[in-house]
Amino acid sequence: MSRTAVHPVVAEVTARIAARSAGTRSAYLTRTAAAHEEGPVRRGLACSNLAHGFAAAEGVDKKALRELRMPGVAIVSSYNDMLSAHQPMHEYPVWLKASVREAGGVAQFAGGVPAMCDGITQGRAGMELSLFSREVIAMSAAIALSHDMFDAALLLGVCDKIVPGLLIGALSFGHLPAILVPAGPMNSGLPNKEKSRIRQLYAEGKATREDLLDAEAASYHSAGTCTFYGTANSNQMVVEVMGLHLPGASFVQPGSPLRRALTEEAGRRAVALSRGEEYTPVAEVIDERAVVNGVVALLATGGSTNHTMHLVAIAAAAGIQLTWDDFDELSRVVPLLANVYPNGSADINHFHAAGGVQFLVGTLLDAGLLHPDVRTVAGAGLHRYRTEPVLLEGKLVWREVETRSLDESVLRPASNPFAPDGGLRMLTGNLGSAVLKVSAIAPEHRVVRAPARVFTTQDGFDRAFKAGELDRDVVVVIRDQGPRANGMPELHGLTPALGVLMDRGHRVALVTDGRMSGASGRIPAAIQLTPEAAAGGPVARVRDGDLLQLDATTGELDVLVSATELASRELVDCPPEEASWTGTGRELFAALRRAVGPADQGASVFGAVTPEHFGRPAHPSESQQTLA
Repeated sequence: MSRTAVHPVVAEVTARIAARSAGTRSAYLTRTAAAHEEGPVRRGLACSNLAHGFAAAEGVDKKALRELRMPGVAIVSSYNDMLSAHQPMHEYPVWLKASVREAGGVAQFAGGVPAMCDGITQGRAGMELSLFSREVIAMSAAIALSHDMFDAALLLGVCDKIVPGLLIGALSFGHLPAILVPAGPMNSGLPNKEKSRIRQLYAEGKATREDLLDAEAASYHSAGTCTFYGTANSNQMVVEVMGLHLPGASFVQPGSPLRRALTEEAGRRAVALSRGEEYTPVAEVIDERAVVNGVVALLATGGSTNHTMHLVAIAAAAGIQLTWDDFDELSRVVPLLANVYPNGSADINHFHAAGGVQFLVGTLLDAGLLHPDVRTVAGAGLHRYRTEPVLLEGKLVWREVETRSLDESVLRPASNPFAPDGGLRMLTGNLGSAVLKVSAIAPEHRVVRAPARVFTTQDGFDRAFKAGELDRDVVVVIRDQGPRANGMPELHGLTPALGVLMDRGHRVALVTDGRMSGASGRIPAAIQLTPEAAAGGPVARVRDGDLLQLDATTGELDVLVSATELASRELVDCPPEEASWTGTGRELFAALRRAVGPADQGASVFGAVTPEHFGRPAHPSESQQTLA
């Protein structure tokens, strides 16, 4: 097979990341190499420690653990039976223990991690725990792996913060091989376009609550992930292209024989990767090239803006310094190849049927937009991910797939994209830096210049909308929604009302230091604004009536007020009232709010680095991030 040279911009960005990260990456790899031992790690345990580790085991597993010959494999799971995405995993540990045993290892359920659903907590106080649940998941995974009993890990998780949290936790044990084991999407339900129509009618008072609930229940109707292309399915796409899933595992539906076969094969593969010539630690799978491959996959599919934080945090856990500038530069050369809701009307099952990850990887490799020479859990080289898994006479095999898309209204080759770029823009200006997803925004809506209307809560916005106060050209500013302020909840619930204003012919945009979720849609939204208001960012000086300009074409975000005038204003609502930090468990997360880094550094509490590490000067307001 002839090799296509890697695109010069992809190569340049990767080289720049590697140079920027040389010190931190080297230190990380030195640390993980020192932790690796040949043979089962539990050999180093004292007899009393080891006896505790196999006391509850039975039969051949107990014998294997005691004899110190077979590798031990940890199962870490986000299973619960309330959330559709995780409910299918209740059978996985039994399947995995059997397949690991068959391959010459022994698996133990090492620990569970929490899994919360942004779809349930959207607009509720519980959403303020959502982003920080990633850190709790990472710590929970680390606790599960901390017993020196394991030589590999199987990480069971799907949605928003769960996959990034599991990876961050696993990277603290980077000497261990780790395979992510997904559950797959639910069957297609009510088309996403129809669901959005009913939501907007409800926002206008033209549909009843019962109408809305019927529509939502027809959309989210069975076990598996939601079928729109939000953060959950973006997770699956990104980690498969990074080589952390078995090839083709992401979008096989739960309950199918193929889903079970892939799950069982993950157990066998974990044993193979734990020793000998195939030893493949997760620290070596996630390198600078794999990180860039993940960003490219996100951009090429119009994936979730949440990954502009999650990928930064995952990379940092591997000693790699990824920046928003890297996203921006890659976005300008990576074409948009998928048309999946909210960027189009198709869902993730339609994407999978059209060729899915296999076709996407193939066309991106052929265009030189992915690094082919990477390590993966399937072996060396990303070319393995051009093949699809099938069952032939009950046996799992991988085969070559069509070199063309089976539905170009959903998935296209790099030679015929939906758009020439990846649809993410990094905005900068006198308000700071923000992310904007343009892949679902019509070109005529990408530049907005209008007076500001400032809020500090979603409820305040809702009241103003219902009172008709926003029925005009407006840039809605919602501040005090950043990680320090209240944990950076998603503000997706604003979309229907903003869509109503746009449909009335108004110029509308949103500017916020909060998140807008993986379902960011057709409203131009400058999100994850940093520095945030609670850290003294300039957005805390914006007033009602100030003229704001958002320009997705030039990448500018400014309040049109003189520098002298803006600097002379008092910071408003900074920091926010601590009284809002109590109830629904929020008081338990106060320490995380005080320790969290800015959004462009992953909104992480784990070793947030200074701006100088990223080769850029600190923003003047970042010196105030010791507030709160």
